[in-house]
Amino acid sequence: MKKGNEAFKNKETDWAFRVTAAILAPIIRLLYNVKTTGMENLPKGGYILVGNHVSYLDPFAFAYSVYIHMKRVPHYLAKESIFRIPIIGKILPHVGQIPVYRSGKSNQEPLREAKRYLAAGQVMVVFPEGTLTRDPDLWPMRGKGGAIRLAIELGLPVVPAAHWGVDKVLGNYSKKFRPNPFHTVNVKIGKPMRFDHLSKDGLTNQELFDATDQIMQEVAKLVGQMRGLTPPKKLWDPTNSGQTETGNFRKDKN
Repeated sequence: MKKGNEAFKNKETDWAFRVTAAILAPIIRLLYNVKTTGMENLPKGGYILVGNHVSYLDPFAFAYSVYIHMKRVPHYLAKESIFRIPIIGKILPHVGQIPVYRSGKSNQEPLREAKRYLAAGQVMVVFPEGTLTRDPDLWPMRGKGGAIRLAIELGLPVVPAAHWGVDKVLGNYSKKFRPNPFHTVNVKIGKPMRFDHLSKDGLTNQELFDATDQIMQEVAKLVGQMRGLTPPKKLWDPTNSGQTETGNFRKDKN
């Protein structure tokens, strides 16, 4: 039986993940065509890849990019409700995906597991917005600090990434599904960012906020480059607009 970080390192070649990927990759390719640029920016070893969240299909676009193009195994901190879906929910823990809870239960164990994967040199994919963007023009929102806190604690780089085009297949908070294998979804990787100047023991809320904002601003710039537009200087904050933090805010408005 494998012990310590060895079991986590082997997720890169784990048979369960390879079988699952062999099934899912062709299906994802039928939904859209993923094109990845900026891979020369990727560091070796463990890192946290942070991205924008526009559509429910975003995780599949990033997973395809990470596994097929970057040749790494993507690990997600995903909301616990997904793990209650029949069949899929049973498979996810066996392929290195981690459930997180929004309320009523501690996330200490999921975070410990995420740290073990990262310490073993794995890649963790995080959507710091915590939910689909509520920005009317689909720009990234302000992020939450969990990914940055993990990076600071472990001394690992954070890699800003962005995608654009998934909303044409499944729109923001939409149920209208329009798969198109000829439609290109672009994924763009930015330069890694490090926060070694920040102390994990003396980290203040303001330092965490500023570091998170820096990351999300970089993600917004990448989105802007793909859209050919300039992102807003200040990221959308749902609380300032009277919007809920989670759930389908469009549905809640009706």
